[in-house]
Amino acid sequence: MLIFHNPDHALHCPRQEMYRGRLVPCHETPARLEHVLTELRRRPVGELREPGAPDEALLRRVHAPRYLDFLAGAWSEWVALDAANAELDVLPSVWPVRGFRHDVEPTNFAARLGLYSFDAGTPLVGGSWAAALRGAACAIDAARAVLASDGPRVAFALTRPPGHHAGPDFFGGYCFLNNAALAAQALREGGCERVAVLDVDYHHGNGTQTIFYGRGDVLTVSLHGDPRTEYPFFLGHADERGEGEGEGANLNLPLPAGTSAHEWRRALDQALEALSRFAPQALVVALGVDTFEGDPISKFALRSADYLDVGRTLAGLSLPTVFTMEGGYAVADVGVNVVNVLEGFVAA
Repeated sequence: MLIFHNPDHALHCPRQEMYRGRLVPCHETPARLEHVLTELRRRPVGELREPGAPDEALLRRVHAPRYLDFLAGAWSEWVALDAANAELDVLPSVWPVRGFRHDVEPTNFAARLGLYSFDAGTPLVGGSWAAALRGAACAIDAARAVLASDGPRVAFALTRPPGHHAGPDFFGGYCFLNNAALAAQALREGGCERVAVLDVDYHHGNGTQTIFYGRGDVLTVSLHGDPRTEYPFFLGHADERGEGEGEGANLNLPLPAGTSAHEWRRALDQALEALSRFAPQALVVALGVDTFEGDPISKFALRSADYLDVGRTLAGLSLPTVFTMEGGYAVADVGVNVVNVLEGFVAA
């Protein structure tokens, strides 16, 4: 296994997020990734590498150019408004909801910030763009590595901020660039006619679904908390099956709060049946471990040992596989749970 880790991830270190009407310390912190690195040093399951330069042309085939341009310049624009802003995190406060126009980009910074976001819980700071860009490079390099003639069959993009909530032209859910979608697109462009994205994060991968919803060459499957009660709330229902050429290429398996490991595994089996029918030539796993019983913002009941079985099960698909790191906010346990999945995979 090759593990492409993001050396710039700690540049994204926001201080506060809006959570249920209060400004609270951020749940998504640099410590999450550092715990994974610590566990990898204790239990090495592959070779650690840094990524190369990001393929910005590929980024512009997945994300809208004007959105990427906004992210690249957002912090400089924020500070230019008032030098005192350098001491503040950037959080949106206004959004173009139903009936508002999205096609005309405002010149006002706060309005543009709202145009490209969907929540007030994803702070943008001075290093956010650099960290997200290097993370995208991790995902793209991981995908290309598993397709190389002398490459491994599995690679891991160990990065933050995470990515699966980021859509073609919006950020939210702690995500700015969609690493799983970038890996899937790199696999497609690398010669795979069909690619599957399996999202096992507690929260629905709304950004990934949106990016591929009209495409039939990428199957998107997500196991997640029921959006009637769980974030991101407005996408992830079972009747969302894709549209146009993508009809039937999207599968959502929403599960109620309190879902046990046994019930979750039954849903995973359903997901694997869908993958088998689709017959992909490569797999991307959006690996969130916020399904853990001790996660502070999630409500499933998997235990650390369950993640070993998840890894073994995914290895049984015998596909070139790219893992991208997503959620998991029981910070002290994230390293053990992530590495358990990887260890289970490589030992299978």
